[in-house]
Amino acid sequence: MSSGEKILSSIRSDSEESVAKIRSESKEKCEKLLSKGRKKAQEITDAAELKKAQQTERLTKANNSRTELEKRNMLLAARRAEIDKAVKHILNYMETLETKEYFELVCRLASTLGNKEGIVFLNEKDLRRAPKDLEKRLNESGIKATLSKTPYNNIKSGFILKNGDIEDNMSFDAIIAERREAIEDLINRELFKK
Repeated sequence: MSSGEKILSSIRSDSEESVAKIRSESKEKCEKLLSKGRKKAQEITDAAELKKAQQTERLTKANNSRTELEKRNMLLAARRAEIDKAVKHILNYMETLETKEYFELVCRLASTLGNKEGIVFLNEKDLRRAPKDLEKRLNESGIKATLSKTPYNNIKSGFILKNGDIEDNMSFDAIIAERREAIEDLINRELFKK
């Protein structure tokens, strides 16, 4: 082997060693980068999974809460409908009492007014069927009243006691509206006993 060949062989050998070293270092750097990349990817995946789980839990809780609210609202609406039905039934019962019982109720309501005085107005139907001694019975109940012969058709049942500009609305629907909260409490206790 000539000296030129020896030099070339030495250069080739050095080059091959350098290339092998560079490849080894490059492979090592690539493995480190890939390892870091995999670790980072796993961290991102884990964070995404945690976020997804937290969001799923929040959405589930929100959905359950919304469902409970809707269920409660439906129950309250059903209760409200039942209470409204019961209140209408009470009003209908009062309005359709037989004449004797009807005017006994009117006199009982008049007795709650104390010693007030004025003119008692009835609707046309009640004025036609009123007992002849109604004015006397109203006075015996505690009010000083004159029974008007003119119908007051702004009420469906009950009566109005008018003294000048002052009116006591004793119509059955006004009385029920005034006492609705107490009536609802009673109906609630009776209809929805637990």
